Amino acid sequence: MLSDSPHETSAIAQEETTAIEIDRGDLAELVRRKPMAGLDLLTMLARHFRAAQGLVRARVAAIPTRSSKRLTLGDRLADAVARFGGSWSFIITFSVVLVVYSGLNVALAAHAWDPYPFILLNLFLSMLAAVQAPVIMMSQNRQDAKDRLRGELDFAVNRKAESEITELAAKLNRIHERLDDIHGDLTASRR
Repeated sequence: MLSDSPHETSAIAQEETTAIEIDRGDLAELVRRKPMAGLDLLTMLARHFRAAQGLVRARVAAIPTRSSKRLTLGDRLADAVARFGGSWSFIITFSVVLVVYSGLNVALAAHAWDPYPFILLNLFLSMLAAVQAPVIMMSQNRQDAKDRLRGELDFAVNRKAESEITELAAKLNRIHERLDDIHGDLTASRR
């Protein structure tokens, strides 16, 4: 009504209910007859606007202070290893290196530095896996902490929204009561 734009909503009544259609004209009539109702509407909108601004400020302020601390060299290295180790570039590069390594050792069978079954290659692969796994885990743990913070902030926003919706429902009930007064006055004046 206030923005003079189409709006549709639905509700389920849990008891016998009478619905009243209210349009912009009804709202104007309410404000004309009871100017304090207009002030109440503005007060409600201001509170919701202020609360929304507060939530945005809190969310923006919480993220840098709690999760974006200055990353150490080890943190940056762990993130880079996790990013590269979990990419197609790594898989393709690693596959090419393995094929070239194996091919050269098979082609140079008489002078191979690591003849089949490639024991030296297995040692390198085991060492790489032993180092790469914990480094990737460090990066994932830090990402989990960020995700947990986002979840906490989202939960706080949802709780605040729930309380605002409850407040809004109470205010709508008060508006409904005032509209009943107007409806009664209009009905009486038409007779």
